Amino acid sequence: MPDSGRHLFCQVTSFDYVMSSDHGDTRHLLSKNIRYMDWIVSVLAVLAGVIGIAGSILPALPGTPVGWVGLLILYIWGHGVNASGDPMTMKTLIIWGVAVLIVSVIDYFVPMYFTKVTGGSRYAERGAMAGLIIGIFLTPVGMILGSFLGAFLSEMYWGKKEAGPALKAAVGSFLGFLFGTGIKTIVAVCIFWQIIVYLA
Repeated sequence: MPDSGRHLFCQVTSFDYVMSSDHGDTRHLLSKNIRYMDWIVSVLAVLAGVIGIAGSILPALPGTPVGWVGLLILYIWGHGVNASGDPMTMKTLIIWGVAVLIVSVIDYFVPMYFTKVTGGSRYAERGAMAGLIIGIFLTPVGMILGSFLGAFLSEMYWGKKEAGPALKAAVGSFLGFLFGTGIKTIVAVCIFWQIIVYLA
């Protein structure tokens, strides 16, 4: 692996101290700066992981790509090792990057597939999203019910469908939402766990 951001930071900072100071506290100041940067990098990585999980459920946040950025931050900085004592490798970063890409593609196509199979339209998809957003202000149960009811009512009102077909379309849209959200959340949690492992 090429020089990590942490190593390069040490080189640049130590050079600055050597050029600007003749005192014997250079090593102490350098160590203090490194600890400070370690703390900043750790906070940013954990924050990215948390946003990744939240964004897998909430429509306003990007989700899994942000969680992967947390891993990227740790890789660039060269921070920490796993339980085996090994630092993060490019292979690990690529594997999780591919996982994020696959999940993003699945999340885009699967809800549309479920909606189409059950006879739904774009109104069901939009209604499910609107219901989810409204349900955010309630409990997680409110988010689930909001997504289902949003799809159902949208199909009835804007799709001009009877209760039976509208209910079928709402179920399809709801199942697509659950599948997409579930698989994104699983990947986001795994990425967050990886971040914690390399920080421990």
